[in-house]
Amino acid sequence: MDKALIIIKSPGIGDLQILLSNIHHLSKEIGKPVSILAQKNTRAKAVFSNDKQHVHEVIDLGRKDFFNIINKLKSKKFDKAYIYSDSIRLYLIAKFSGISKIYHYPFFSKKGKNFYKTAQIFTEKILQKKINSASKIYWDEESIEKAKKDYNITNISKNIICGISASGPTKRWDADNYIKLFQEINSKTPCKFFLFGGKNDEILIEKVMSSVSNCISLSKLDLEQIIPIVAACRFYIGNDSGPLHISANLGLKCLAIFCDSPPSAYGLWNSNIRIIVPAAKTIETTGHNTRGNKNISFSEVLKKSLELIR
Repeated sequence: MDKALIIIKSPGIGDLQILLSNIHHLSKEIGKPVSILAQKNTRAKAVFSNDKQHVHEVIDLGRKDFFNIINKLKSKKFDKAYIYSDSIRLYLIAKFSGISKIYHYPFFSKKGKNFYKTAQIFTEKILQKKINSASKIYWDEESIEKAKKDYNITNISKNIICGISASGPTKRWDADNYIKLFQEINSKTPCKFFLFGGKNDEILIEKVMSSVSNCISLSKLDLEQIIPIVAACRFYIGNDSGPLHISANLGLKCLAIFCDSPPSAYGLWNSNIRIIVPAAKTIETTGHNTRGNKNISFSEVLKKSLELIR
């Protein structure tokens, strides 16, 4: 059987989630778990910690790593590499590691490409069959049930994962809007709001928690602690961000606000995601440099949020 390595260049948590289906399909086709080479920021080790049927190991890829990673890969004697990137550097790493069969995007092809469609077409060409772009995060039911007990997650209230942060300020709907939104939702139905963010988001999270009741911060937890909490909830409301894509792959119904990134590339890959774009924009015309975070209709977000959770 082939010993396969999947190489991911994209550093984000959300990008890995969008590639998840491709990884699972390749593993199933090969008939055994694969190894993943990815940057730490993808949190791949946490994501695949309960997915041994598809992923054997995760190897950290340092941004400036070259010779060290080649030596590490050489010792593992991979037969095939699948590179989800047009990077010549990553191709050379695979080549110098002694991997004989290397699949990769065409070099210098990144510009203007649709992220999820490019990956899907790449995988489908290799497998010679159509695949579903959505997949799921595999997690053990015991830890999900424990999360329900620890955080009193029941059907009595609407349990909502909230992605109030994002990778940059232009991708964030203002925190004051989320405060007003959560207050409105809270007034209509019992809710619990789980604020999904990291240590860098704690000021933002505190601002929301000081104004909205029934909020719980996840900022001090690591991803392996957060995933079962997300899996225990039913809804996501927030920005286009890593928490959105994790929630979608855990089966939550998601409402995603796209202020400054293309929903055609980052929102249409999973049917669990409903999309809101700035006023006068469409899914097709919203993209990088739209900078529409001041042009999101509050009434539309409120209306679609209430439709989502009813």
